[in-house]
This record gives sequence, structure tokens and C-alpha cells, in this order.
Amino acid sequence: MEAFFNNINPWWFFSNWESKDKHLREWYSQEIKWVPNWINELGLEPFSLNFVYGTRQAGKTTGLKLLIRELINRSVDPLSIYYIDLDYVASLQEFRKIVEEVIKEMKKRNNEKAYLFLDEVTSIDEWWRIVKYFIDSGEFKNVVITVSGSSTLRLTKIPEKFPGRRGKGKDVQVMPLSFPEFAQIKSGKTKEELLFDTSLTLSLFEDYLKVGGFPKSINNNPDSSQALIQGVLSEVYKAKMSAETVQNLIYSLLDKIPSAMSFNSIASDLGVSHNTVSEYIEFLKDIFVVGIAYLKRGEEVIKRKEKKIFFRDPFILRSMSLWVNKEFDESALLESVVQEHLMRKEGGEVFYYKNSEEIDVVTKNYKIE
Repeated sequence: MEAFFNNINPWWFFSNWESKDKHLREWYSQEIKWVPNWINELGLEPFSLNFVYGTRQAGKTTGLKLLIRELINRSVDPLSIYYIDLDYVASLQEFRKIVEEVIKEMKKRNNEKAYLFLDEVTSIDEWWRIVKYFIDSGEFKNVVITVSGSSTLRLTKIPEKFPGRRGKGKDVQVMPLSFPEFAQIKSGKTKEELLFDTSLTLSLFEDYLKVGGFPKSINNNPDSSQALIQGVLSEVYKAKMSAETVQNLIYSLLDKIPSAMSFNSIASDLGVSHNTVSEYIEFLKDIFVVGIAYLKRGEEVIKRKEKKIFFRDPFILRSMSLWVNKEFDESALLESVVQEHLMRKEGGEVFYYKNSEEIDVVTKNYKIE
């Protein structure tokens, strides 16, 4: 158990620990890199229970390591910072032993304040029971706990399990860069400067449509698509879903976007039930691969009618196309970018309208064709 901790907490032993951490080594080696703003949104005074969730490969783990670097630069004792990668922990029992060892170590070191990072905690079913038990027992009263995961269903519903037990903790969603973020980071210019340089901004937009907002794809890493596909597959296996059904579903979606579609039409393509399609679409939504735009007429949202399914980043769409060996309509790419950006801007919901005429994207404040 000691070796388990030592290997993933190099700041305990080395002043130059950043060169020994694989995530920060990769970050430093990138031509285009940035410190994500979301690390400043977390509650960092005890007691705090933070939740960080978002798509695979968007930089959650690297962001946590950059936060650890920032804490150490602020003169936080490195021996008070504990990081655990739970992607490699097999059972709830093993997780409990790890947490018990952390608590024992905190007491041995007399940590007045400690920081505990539980990365990819959604790998373990019922993990929250262990954390909740030790919060209730008072073991974490001087601790800032930050848990991360790649599934909304397995993480965002969990705060309900901690009523009155969050302290100063926050919920933070980590997504691939939006186009404005991408354009500023790639060009080094401010948003105002980009608004006055139309040719540069259009050129950056063409680039964004190719590489999206992922750190690896932005840096043209040759394994960026494969890493994203493997990340999706990892979530598929964790959820005990069928990889073949996911592939066939994505193939069917690529044939239909950007048009509105029924789950029955997809079920017919796949030879499965309507309920199976609904379950798998919800799963892809849960892991941030797709979003759903429901039909909206006036104030009524009609979920039983045909839906528009869109991919949540240009590079997700391109990688899924590569995975299933199916081309997509370029107009679907553009519409998905508009849907995603308005969904982020307008509080997480986007719709469409269709009657005698169609409006492709509808939100509270916008109607866009």
C-alpha cells in the first residue's frame, strides 16, 4: 500500500517532482498549453467536498496536478497533499483500505490541513458510502476533498447523497474548450482583438472544426483520436454496456444527423428495442459524447417526439466517425457547434422547433436557423 501512494505522490519526495509526474511532463512538452480556469472555482478551505466531472481527455487529471503545483507554490506542505488514481482500484473494499491508510497517514504527519484528491472515483460502485462514513465520523473536518469522474450519472447525482456535508465544496464541469477559449489560447489574442481581426478568427474557426477543444487534438498529437476512443470504451466497459451496440448506434446517428430522428428509426437500424436505444443514448449523453435537443413548442417540451442528437465537440464527432468508419454531413458539424455553444451559454438546455416551418436551434434567448 505504501508503494501505491509513493508512486503517485512524487511531491512527497522530490522538489523537482513535476518532471517525475507523467501528466505534468506531457503538459510541459505541449506547444500549446494553458492552466484551466476551473481549478480556481474549487473550494480550497476545509471542510470542502468538491465534485469535478467531464468528458475523458478534457484535462481533468492534468488540471488537478496543476492545482497541486499551485498549492505547493503557495507554500502548502507537500506532505499534506494526497492524490489517488482510482482507475486502478478494483473494489469498494480496496477503496476503504486506501482511505483508512490516508487517514492514518494524515494523523501520523499531524496535518493541520490536508488536501485529498480522488481521481476517477466513478470507477468504483458505491464509493460515496465510504467517503460519507468518514465525513460523518469527523475524520475529514480539516480536509479539502476533491473527487473527479467522467460520468455525469455516476457523479452529478451523488451530491444528493451528501446533504449538509459539502462544506465549502463546489461542483465544476470540465469540458473541451469552447471556440472563444480555443481562439484566445491558440492565437494569444484577447476576445476583443479577435473580433476586429475577422480573417484570423475565421481561420481559427476552420482549425477548431478540425481539432475541437481537447489538449491532445489541439497539439496535433498522433494518438489523440485513439485516446478519445479508448476513453469512451473504458466508460462503456465500466457501465457494462455493449461496445458493439455503441458502435452500431453511433453509425446510425452519423447517418441521420443533423435531422431530427426517432428512437424507433435507430432501433430499426440496430435490430434492438426502442428502450435499448433510449438507454444507450442516455449513456452517451451521460459521458458527454452527445447532447439531446428536444422539440419545443411555446413553453412545452415534447420529449416523446423526434429528437435532434448532436456531438458535443468537433473532435468527438471526427473521432467517432473514424471509430465506426462512417462519414458525416459537414452541416451536422456546424449545427452541433452552435447547439453545444448555446447549450453552455443558456444554462445547459437546447431545443428545436418544427411545425409548418423549422428552427434548428432554440434556447431561452435565441432562435437560430
